[in-house]
Amino acid sequence: MQNEIAQIFAKLVEIDSPSLREHRMAEQIQKMFGELGIELTEDDSAEVTGSDVGNLYAYVPGTLPGGTILFAAHMDTVMPANGKKAIFHPDGKVTSDGTTVLGADDLAAVTAIYEAVKYIKENKMAHRNLELLFTTGEELYCKGAKAFDCKLLKASSVYVPDLSGDIGMAAYAAPSILSFQVTIRGVASHAGFAPEDGINAIAAGADAIASLEQGRIDENTTANIGCIQGGDGINIVSPECIIKGEIRSLHHEKALEVLEAYRQQFEQSAKKFGASIVWESNVDIKAYETNPDSEPVRAFCRAAEKAGVMPHLTKTFGGSDNNVFAQYGIEGIVLASAMHNVHSCEEYTDIQEIKKVTQILIQLLRVEPTWN
Repeated sequence: MQNEIAQIFAKLVEIDSPSLREHRMAEQIQKMFGELGIELTEDDSAEVTGSDVGNLYAYVPGTLPGGTILFAAHMDTVMPANGKKAIFHPDGKVTSDGTTVLGADDLAAVTAIYEAVKYIKENKMAHRNLELLFTTGEELYCKGAKAFDCKLLKASSVYVPDLSGDIGMAAYAAPSILSFQVTIRGVASHAGFAPEDGINAIAAGADAIASLEQGRIDENTTANIGCIQGGDGINIVSPECIIKGEIRSLHHEKALEVLEAYRQQFEQSAKKFGASIVWESNVDIKAYETNPDSEPVRAFCRAAEKAGVMPHLTKTFGGSDNNVFAQYGIEGIVLASAMHNVHSCEEYTDIQEIKKVTQILIQLLRVEPTWN
């Protein structure tokens, strides 16, 4: 299994699949599962997401009791993602050549899901009903999952391998992520001859930023201003300033509360300088928390132990497709999936770790529920 994992992973890495350009990756995944007798069908989400392909879905009937479970992973990778290749090191570590990301986020998960299903099929093992979903545009706040018709899903439990950390770690809670953009409108004038005739939008923005709490607001909430742009020249009082940022919180209402405080402060500072604002905000994903005593979590803990891995539950400040599934009442968790230093050219994985993820997924397909 370990040699095949390395081969499959390397093959997937070589396929360019930046967000919304996942067509070739989808073709390869369909081919792989097709060879196992599983037809992954493409939905019509591309019309909504703007991707060059839709999400891929399949239902694999089983014979064990316990209802249907869903394995989900995303096909896209962050940039720089073109021309990737896997470099294998003697210690089992796999990196890129340093000029691109590796794409273990989330191709390690795709590999593990494929290998788990292949093992079950080849060994003719009894398993639970399974749904497979491979999404597009996950790195763009779960575009593909949002566009998928989740009401079609039969699953009561979902497992999303898409988390950094030691194998056996699983996140049962994730935050709301709210993004905002405020455009401050001032008045241009010559900074040398008539500065008093202008209203400096940058100054109004700076006043607001200086008054706002940023970073870790509390143990469950963060806020960040990440982009500022404005000004037409150093000799012109700036007529416009655009400021962008995000709020994250494990409690959705708290995120909304901080967002509103930000809006009010920008409005107040603009008024102080005689400027005005245009405020735009969006709920990119909504927080969820799965009960640690729920059946999906308990099944994961049993599966991890059967695979020889110590389970460890945690909360995460990163979003995933699981945020979307949770809004449809599907209980689930996000599993550590053998990806490290993600979203950087220092990203790496480990073949032995992917094998461990595969073994956990195999056990999840085999574990029967123990209802309370």
